[in-house]
Amino acid sequence: MVVSENRAFLRLFSLYLFIQFSVTAANFFEPFNVTYDHRALIIDGKRRMLISAGIHYPRATPQMWPDLIAKSKEGGADVVESYTFWNGHEPVRGQYNFEGMYDLVKFVKLVGDSGLYFLLRIGPYVCAEWNFGGFPVWLRDVPGIEFRTDNEPFKREMQRFVTKIVDLLREEQLFSWQGGPIILLQIENEYGNMESSYGQKGKDYVKWAANMALGLGAGVPWVMCKQTDAPGDIIDTCNSYYCDGYKPNSPNKPTIWTENWDGWYTSWGETLPHRPVEDLAFAVARFFQRGGSLMNYYMYFGGTNFGRTSGGPFYITSYDYDAPIDEYGLLSEPKWGHLKDLHAAIKLCEHALVAADSPQYMKLGPKQEAHVYWDNTQTNGLNTTLSESQSTCSAFLANIDEHKAATVTFRGKSYSLPPWSVSILPDCRNTAFNTAKVGAQTSMKLVEDANAPSPKISAPELIMTKNEVSSISDTWMSVNEPIGIWSVNNFTFQGVLEHLNVTKDTSDYLWHINRIYVSDEDIAFWEENQVSPTLVIDSIRDVLRVFINGQLIGSISGHWVKVVQPLQFQQGYSDLILLSQTVGLQNYGAFLEKDGAGIRGQIKLTGFKNGDIDLSEASWTYQVGLMGEFQKIFTIEENEKAGWTELKLDATPSTFTWYKAYFDTPDGTEPVALDLGSMGKGQAWVNSQHIGRYWNLVAPKDGCPETCDYRGAYNSNKCRTNCGKPTQTWYHVPRSWLQESNNLLVIFEETGGNPFDISVKLRVPRILCAQVSESHYQPLQQWLHPDVIDGKVSINDMRPEVHLQCKDGHIISSIEFASYGTPHGSCQNFSEGNCHSPNSVSVVSKACEGRNSCFIEVSNSGFGGDPCRGVLKTLAVQARCVSSSTIGVSQL
Repeated sequence: MVVSENRAFLRLFSLYLFIQFSVTAANFFEPFNVTYDHRALIIDGKRRMLISAGIHYPRATPQMWPDLIAKSKEGGADVVESYTFWNGHEPVRGQYNFEGMYDLVKFVKLVGDSGLYFLLRIGPYVCAEWNFGGFPVWLRDVPGIEFRTDNEPFKREMQRFVTKIVDLLREEQLFSWQGGPIILLQIENEYGNMESSYGQKGKDYVKWAANMALGLGAGVPWVMCKQTDAPGDIIDTCNSYYCDGYKPNSPNKPTIWTENWDGWYTSWGETLPHRPVEDLAFAVARFFQRGGSLMNYYMYFGGTNFGRTSGGPFYITSYDYDAPIDEYGLLSEPKWGHLKDLHAAIKLCEHALVAADSPQYMKLGPKQEAHVYWDNTQTNGLNTTLSESQSTCSAFLANIDEHKAATVTFRGKSYSLPPWSVSILPDCRNTAFNTAKVGAQTSMKLVEDANAPSPKISAPELIMTKNEVSSISDTWMSVNEPIGIWSVNNFTFQGVLEHLNVTKDTSDYLWHINRIYVSDEDIAFWEENQVSPTLVIDSIRDVLRVFINGQLIGSISGHWVKVVQPLQFQQGYSDLILLSQTVGLQNYGAFLEKDGAGIRGQIKLTGFKNGDIDLSEASWTYQVGLMGEFQKIFTIEENEKAGWTELKLDATPSTFTWYKAYFDTPDGTEPVALDLGSMGKGQAWVNSQHIGRYWNLVAPKDGCPETCDYRGAYNSNKCRTNCGKPTQTWYHVPRSWLQESNNLLVIFEETGGNPFDISVKLRVPRILCAQVSESHYQPLQQWLHPDVIDGKVSINDMRPEVHLQCKDGHIISSIEFASYGTPHGSCQNFSEGNCHSPNSVSVVSKACEGRNSCFIEVSNSGFGGDPCRGVLKTLAVQARCVSSSTIGVSQL
């Protein structure tokens, strides 16, 4: 009876898959409509359970897009999601940019070409840890404007941009009803968090935004996230670490999770976030268990904040986000692999999930429960009702106890549930997946020198031909950045100006210069009283540097912090120079247009003989930006115009200095990074492309646990890593920005660093590990094995497997550890236990060495017998991957 029930399920599911995906494959670019009911989006007349992968197109190069989309699809995604970025698309009012990394149309078409759907979140406010939340800074200067409220100037500008995007997509025939991949749009973004700040005008704005969006004729549904008062025809959606308890504001709307935070963002000087995949999988399984229909990972690929796009203030250049695909486009394993298995298990249940209007709830224990979805109707479109004995169901069994495992009885069968986990039973009998049991491989990425034995960047005179070893550079070129006034474009104003009102965010930097007279009496007063004059400023953000006569006296950083800086003056006139700097504009909060930057409040000098000197209304001379910045000496075309001189190897690190050198592109296809750990703070460019800001701030020594316990609700302070180390040392250089040789690297250093220690690194997934026990479940693909579907073999007859796979172009060169028995430890720290099969290494080596991927069955028969009867056995493996081209060369 068990085999026949399983066979009925598998045959029905096989038929469902054939119909569902053959129709999708054949008709995807035929026009199809998207609607919804209380249960799910209805795509081309069929309810769907959808997995979405968040990828922000400007955080990767166009050359990276196809691979990111392919890895998302391979990982089980049905949909790709992205924001649009107003300040990237319209940097100057009326001047649009849809090229390069901002080629939205190309990105959407690539997603469609891959057979995936698209969720576009237009906003146009996006937050996203992106500079100014995606708003162009020129928007602040529109007369009478107030952002994100019932304000006519703002609504006019917002509608103009949203209309531009919708019209562009319609012209390119990218909506579903035109045969395109776009199935869903979003207007606004997390406004519910801010709405109360605006009172009635906020409520009116929500209604206006909804009506404006619906009036554009996009022809697909619209959503608003974190907007519980979303008007009737707009779907309100959830953003959180957990959304299994979320219900939309109408029984006619489906439950959608627009942001599943699978990691978190990072600020300079902080530790790095990590969300364990066991908890992430638990959250996703619970969402679909309790009636969810579409879940989007924020982020599936995080990428890089190239240039000055990072928000904040103080967000780092990397936007890795601990996502399933890392900043460089490599798989983060086991996160990617475990989620792939989860998605496959959910897909095995989709026929039942879409057939049922709601689940049957069953309480299994004090903190254990089941949700059962019945499929009583065939999915072949014939609407033929199955007999009760043929009806199939899928079930989710949850143990929400944070500490204890539980054994439950479901439909007469016993199931063991680890703490804080969900088991998925596609046929209501056999477990296909448990969120806490990770069978996917772990991939350890090593950061290796690009050109062994010396990967140092070479000076122009020492560049060697490809495949030769580059020598350590004895020569870098440098040029000093003037302190203070450097062009005729400076101006004088009576009083202190707000930073962004002057710079318009064309630069991080704004110079303020004032001439101070110090008398002999002041000098004598300080000496007699043993005091020093002090600069006091009510408030600054993000960084302020204080100079006297061109010499750096002090630096202060923070978000609207008070400045109390002791000074040293000589008798006579001295130039007091203040340099205010931004490190990413505010991207979250109400009244963003009023936030500003730089200096706020009173500026005064204290400690003078005749009392304090108030400089708040004094005459200040202003200069925007850096001379090298505006002369574009970081570009290939303009860099030779600067007065470069050779930098001596023993030179004292200097502040506010430009450096340049050249380097060859490393062989191979591995992602490239610059190691800037020897530098202080500044910005970097390669071949005119702005890599981003760098800052060598060290994270606190405390706050990182030795082990990360996945159990219990996650928050961004849990499971932190990288304590006591610089927050970011390596900076991604996309290979598409490199040429074969003579790549120009330009560094602007603010605080002093040693460019001779800058090196080129490769990020290589070199070590693979896996650890699977006899109690793990069968590989998900076995559920679709022809013998299982035909009933010749029961799914229970299949055995767990270890699966190892190097990245494309690489093979397994050696097995560094293998033990079938009771091994101890974890990846890179395995050891044999009391029980160990002596055949372990030979069996695994025979199956894996010389191959890109391999499978090893976890069973006694596979290892020549039972090494210890009556003991649960585990297979632990550690392997090393190398480039297959390297092997070929070595064998010639």
